[in-house]
Amino acid sequence: MNDFWQASLAAATMLRQMDADLVEIIALSLRVSLSAVAIAALFGLPLGALLALRRFPGRRLVIIAFNALMGLPPVVVGLLVYLLFSRSGPFGVFGLLFTPTAMIIAQVVLVLPIITSLTREILETLWREYDEALSSLAASARQALLALLWDGRFMLMTALLAGFGRAVAEVGAVMIVGGNIDHVTRVMTTAIALEASKGNLAIALGLGLVLLLLSLLVNAAAYAVRLMAEDRHAA
Repeated sequence: MNDFWQASLAAATMLRQMDADLVEIIALSLRVSLSAVAIAALFGLPLGALLALRRFPGRRLVIIAFNALMGLPPVVVGLLVYLLFSRSGPFGVFGLLFTPTAMIIAQVVLVLPIITSLTREILETLWREYDEALSSLAASARQALLALLWDGRFMLMTALLAGFGRAVAEVGAVMIVGGNIDHVTRVMTTAIALEASKGNLAIALGLGLVLLLLSLLVNAAAYAVRLMAEDRHAA
């Protein structure tokens, strides 16, 4: 118990003094995760909208596949990305393995199904609600999509926040493709695992507190966004 309190006090001191190593690790974690969410949103939002508004052969199979991919094991994703970007892999010529770029790619693979599936579900629900109104107004497909995106903007934010929560807390994939290299690819989750195994509980606990705070903030933001969406529809 004394060790825990000593580690807690040391972690609090490091956070209060903005320890350079901690700041570097936290900054890289945020850069990697936010980049992954932005890229996944760039592809996931249009793809989710397509699945929600269009009917085509095999659509249900695609939806089932994306729903299943939401539970992708991170270590499997890390292994696949590793094989693709290793020296003997098809993309090994780019030399991206053990770089932040490879970590972003791995997180995009993890986050994309989440954003796509949640976007599809949100827009499909809104489409059932506004189908008759939009049809009576003779709205084009583009106009209907823009109207649904605007009306569902708060709920879509929860999809992005869910993707960010998944990305920032991930450890398996980024460990495999990033290598946990100090000052290069070390992020909060991999640093916590390493420092805890080395017995550096202060650093591990400090990063753990930051990660816990981020998780709380993401969940609080998602809850607030959902309340705003519900209030808007009630009004």
